Amino acid sequence: MGKIQIMGLGAGDLEQLPYGVYSRLLAAEFVHLRTKEHPVVENLKAAGVQFESFDHIYESKDNFDDVYRQIADYLLEKAKVQNLIYAVPGHPLVAEDSVKHLLQNEAGIEVEIVGGKSFIDDFFQAVAIDPIEGFQLLDGLSFHQDQLSLGSHLIIMQVFNEFVASDVKLKLMEKYPDEHQVALVDAAGTKMQKVTWCPLYEMDRLEGVHNLLSLYVPPLDTDERTKSFELTQAYMDAIVEKDVWVQSQTHESLLPYLKEECEEVAEAIQNDDIDNLIEELGDILLQVFYHASFGEREGFFTMEDILETLNKKLRRRHPHVFDGVKADTIEDIDMMWQAIKAKEKGNSDETR
Repeated sequence: MGKIQIMGLGAGDLEQLPYGVYSRLLAAEFVHLRTKEHPVVENLKAAGVQFESFDHIYESKDNFDDVYRQIADYLLEKAKVQNLIYAVPGHPLVAEDSVKHLLQNEAGIEVEIVGGKSFIDDFFQAVAIDPIEGFQLLDGLSFHQDQLSLGSHLIIMQVFNEFVASDVKLKLMEKYPDEHQVALVDAAGTKMQKVTWCPLYEMDRLEGVHNLLSLYVPPLDTDERTKSFELTQAYMDAIVEKDVWVQSQTHESLLPYLKEECEEVAEAIQNDDIDNLIEELGDILLQVFYHASFGEREGFFTMEDILETLNKKLRRRHPHVFDGVKADTIEDIDMMWQAIKAKEKGNSDETR
């Protein structure tokens, strides 16, 4: 049984490729490339390195995960009888799903990460930021806006054409102001490096394909993170610490306010008043924070306890969403809920 050695081609120019990795590539009889669309490949070709790429698989599959699984399956099958060298852009352990599949193989094939250099260090230098301040690295093809931490530096990879850029822009605009300044960083650390700053709403004005393009989104100032639950928690922590009215409240004293806010929500719904409904729902959420602050002061529970209980209940009571349980009708779902709740609390008559 053979072994697969995985080497990173660096982020761009040959100068970014570690000498040890370059020496092994030159000495290799044959190299498998995830893609030949990388600046270093021309240098390897000129040096006489024999290789094949998997670019053709991208054209035959509907999604990237299928591409990476097919690449991994091919390499694992071949490694049953010989040693292989597999080269990928950047560093093998940075945003390389084909490498993840190889490392998780159940065939007993040994996989060795030889090394490489990712684009991240050069990216930080290109936009002059210190990663110790906190950053997120996300995939432009698969991230969700709810993943975003608005107080951290944000790097979004694989923004390689206008279609991906447009999708990324729309997701970001749900959390960031339209005018927020962002940077398109192309070929970071290479002789071709280009950093273009623009408002968020203009970031998708791209032409052609840019395989080395990533997006930098600076963090928002605290008071600008108005679409963040974390900001609400931070504001409430400050209020609870200094507001004597909040400090004097109990569950009992707060109860009339909760009832009043619920009535105002009902009224907004009856009047089809969307703007007022948004505000009144926020007021109900405020009451939850008030009760959580009292619970925490008394040492009974915290907001984190509330969220944990809710999240576990959501997960537990929706197996048809998360576990593939078949429930196609409202009646099916109701029967399932009743069974789950009966198991939880031993009371099949409990209402939802």
